Amino acid sequence: MVAITATSEKFIFKIKGWHQIWSLRDKIIVAKEDVVNVYQNPEELTKWKGIRVGTHIPGIIAAGTFSWKGRRNFWDVMKNKNTIIVELKNNIYNKLYIEVENPEIAIQLLQG
Repeated sequence: MVAITATSEKFIFKIKGWHQIWSLRDKIIVAKEDVVNVYQNPEELTKWKGIRVGTHIPGIIAAGTFSWKGRRNFWDVMKNKNTIIVELKNNIYNKLYIEVENPEIAIQLLQG
């Protein structure tokens, strides 16, 4: 699970608990202007994720960095219904697939 906080210029995505170990990250910091889009799409969560550095047990958890065709995405997902997708520019990641406590509130926060 990921907790999101906002400063005047950045979003901080804090990976919580054991997810830090599974994803090999404790946080991701993104400039606000680098967030292109935020949405939910259950169908996108079922696609092949790519080659990983982290943990992937199909149907249970996807956590870590996944690369495919020159694109790098970060995943921290156990419950698809609570997952949001954050599209980025000018960042090491193209997208963040993250499970949050309340998707509606997280999307509102990220959309400003």
